[in-house]
Amino acid sequence: MHKALFIDRDGVINKEKNYVYRIEDFEFMDGIFEVLKAFQSNSFRIIVVTNQAGIARGIYSEADFESVTKWMLDEFANQGIEISDVFFDPYHPVHGIGKYKKDSYDRKPRPGMLLKASEKHDIDMESSFLIGDKLSDIEAGSRAGLRHLFLLKSERYPEVEKSDFDYVLIDQLKDVLNFIDKNTDL
Repeated sequence: MHKALFIDRDGVINKEKNYVYRIEDFEFMDGIFEVLKAFQSNSFRIIVVTNQAGIARGIYSEADFESVTKWMLDEFANQGIEISDVFFDPYHPVHGIGKYKKDSYDRKPRPGMLLKASEKHDIDMESSFLIGDKLSDIEAGSRAGLRHLFLLKSERYPEVEKSDFDYVLIDQLKDVLNFIDKNTDL
């Protein structure tokens, strides 16, 4: 079995700007390369799990998302970072248009994307991590059996609500590195 770092995209990999679907709007978060390199050097697979309600709302297409994703993966590769997979959910149960109006089991806070990734990549969920910027990320991770959950404080969502799920609140991505340094048995 493999260990994985599950990571949300908007607000964790890139700065949250309403519906990022163009390369010129994509801005990497401070510390993202260092954090992913640290996990990769500890034999973690890196898997992106992202809700993409902008597709459901008709703001951009799946092709737009795939184009930005290819560019993002190339940028990571240029930094020596291998992303094992990208899972995305293009649906929204209320605001979706046409075929995209669907109550999907993959849409966080449900654990579908994480469970599919676990099965596809033979992931040991108890040894794996998740970094998200919303409680829906944390809930999905907890429901999928992850024990190491990090919630990145967000400029867009500065008020962190109470949650029934255990997680570590971090101010910046590099705070995760402190956890890795103190837990050498990763």
